[in-house]
Amino acid sequence: MTGTTLNPVLRVAPAAPAEAAAHFRASLAWHADVSDVAAALAAGGDPGFVVLDSRSTESWDHGHIPGAVHLPTALIPDQAPQLLDRTVPVVTYCWGPGCNGATRAALALAELGYQVKEMLGGFEYWVREGFEFETWQGRERRAPDPLTAPVAGDCGC
Repeated sequence: MTGTTLNPVLRVAPAAPAEAAAHFRASLAWHADVSDVAAALAAGGDPGFVVLDSRSTESWDHGHIPGAVHLPTALIPDQAPQLLDRTVPVVTYCWGPGCNGATRAALALAELGYQVKEMLGGFEYWVREGFEFETWQGRERRAPDPLTAPVAGDCGC
């Protein structure tokens, strides 16, 4: 492409399809999104995983996913064995996409031998997508944000 400047998207060429497939398959092994977690929890019965809120007590009190285990990241090495079954996968979350607390919690759990995924979007997107949450005052639900939650209830992903 002599004399042509590539745009910022194509300045670095896309990966080969097989490499891309391996990358995205691996990403799905490490991540779950808010909608999938909510659907699994809403289906009733045992979802096959436990949800872990890795934020501070103050943040937990501000609001958390119903049924989540509260275990701040710094306490994971000492308290995870008493609170979590190593045979049950754990889905971690923190505030939102601008926070890597869920990633640090997932790392700490993986280093202790737990199977773990990180919930993309964190508590922020849980609330923004209109799912019920708990505070010290009881349960709440906010209207879904049309920029983050599909109007029809299913984005078709």
